[in-house]
Amino acid sequence: MNRPPAHWLFGDQLGPRFLAPGDGGPHRDAPVVMVESKAVFRRRRFHRAKAHLVLSAMRHRAAELGDRVRYVRAETYREGLRAAVGQGPLTVRHPTSRAALGLVRSLEGARVLPPAGFLVPREEFTAWADGQGGGPLRQEAFYRWVRRRHELLMEGDGPAGGRWNRDHDNRQPPPRGAAELGAPPPYRPRESAVDEEVRRDLDRWERDGEVSFVGRDGPRLFPATRREALAALHRFVEHRLAGFGPHEDAMLHGDPVMSHSLLSSSLNLGLLDPAECVEAAEAAWRAGRAPLNSVEGFVRQIAGWREYVWQLYWYFGEDYRASNALGARGALPRWWEELDADAVTARCLSRVLAQVRDTGWTHHIPRLMVLGSHALQRGWDPGAVTGWFHRCFVDGYDWVMLPNVTGMSQYADGGRMTTKPYTSGGAYIDRMSDLCGPCAYRPDRRVGEDACPFTAGYWAFVHRHRDRLERNPRTAQAARGLGRLKDLPELLRQEQGRDAGAAP
Repeated sequence: MNRPPAHWLFGDQLGPRFLAPGDGGPHRDAPVVMVESKAVFRRRRFHRAKAHLVLSAMRHRAAELGDRVRYVRAETYREGLRAAVGQGPLTVRHPTSRAALGLVRSLEGARVLPPAGFLVPREEFTAWADGQGGGPLRQEAFYRWVRRRHELLMEGDGPAGGRWNRDHDNRQPPPRGAAELGAPPPYRPRESAVDEEVRRDLDRWERDGEVSFVGRDGPRLFPATRREALAALHRFVEHRLAGFGPHEDAMLHGDPVMSHSLLSSSLNLGLLDPAECVEAAEAAWRAGRAPLNSVEGFVRQIAGWREYVWQLYWYFGEDYRASNALGARGALPRWWEELDADAVTARCLSRVLAQVRDTGWTHHIPRLMVLGSHALQRGWDPGAVTGWFHRCFVDGYDWVMLPNVTGMSQYADGGRMTTKPYTSGGAYIDRMSDLCGPCAYRPDRRVGEDACPFTAGYWAFVHRHRDRLERNPRTAQAARGLGRLKDLPELLRQEQGRDAGAAP
């Protein structure tokens, strides 16, 4: 009997679904190869906590697979594969990046198996997208299509509760005067000997000058095994989901995790499957353990947004990477690259940057409306901003960040993905957080020493792109508002004279 070809398991394909033979997967008796490539960490300066999480998860998975796996530590993937299988045949699940897919396709004898870890097959999304009449592909339409197709939160032919979208209920500011939301704490794993080994290796690489990281590492905050990921999912659904919805867009200085699930890194490592996450949330609603608005908000994040981003990454093609509709060319300043939160005076930006430095994570609103908004207002190169998010977040991968940052956050595609640029003045941050009160800057000031950098930056951005924004129904009012600013000349002089590399 011929032995089945070896199966290569990437470091973001760590759950059981990726070895399941029943959906086009590898042979059930196929030996498994895993390659730890040091070149990956040389090419980009990753967050130290991210490097630790990925390597810990890979080594934990190898330990689980036991004698079935050959785990190779090599300089490159090619070297590792040569050591593991020589020139023999190989199967591999469809990788999550174009670069990895190109590498796999260049290997003689390699066969690419269907993707796993997503709800919608790519060919079905392509058929849906091609059937939209050539217009913009909007997340809301896609989300409703996925809900129908997977019968998620449905009652007959319509949405549960009569509405598809519960955003109106899920955009409340934080409770007045509250330092914390008061949610039960999230699941946190216990480190093992594997974590200690990884940390020693990373220390050695840095000490020897082989690799350089940013940010801080330890203790590990996110799951590295399937068991830990399931425990995190259970903890969220049973204890935190009920309170998730109302304040999912809010920010609190003393409570950065609030009621968020913290499951994105587990999903993106393949430790959790999106179907089991949304089905668990729906089951909680049907059992009366969580309200519909919270469950819909969570389902939207996974079945709507995460799925949409994955599909657009492939559908838009490689040319999408060069998108720069706003002509932004600014270089990322050193304080940003180094996650130097202490150099920043603006309290909101300093707090969020410190959280990235310390944990490699923030929830979606600090990413979009603090970090992304600041980069957009300052006109930084969208490719560089996208790469920064990829490197500095524990859940950041090429497929995640290219549409999320280039498309949504930086509006570099000119509206192919979203209907408007997502940026605001300090009033939004003041309304949705407690971050502005003790700040040296005032959210209602556009000019002067205490002018909020987000408020001044917003109006400078609107002025810079006035022609484009006037033609967009969703931003035309803001563009017309420039005419009411009596201090606009002073504001523009102030912003033009700002040191491009200085922290606000």
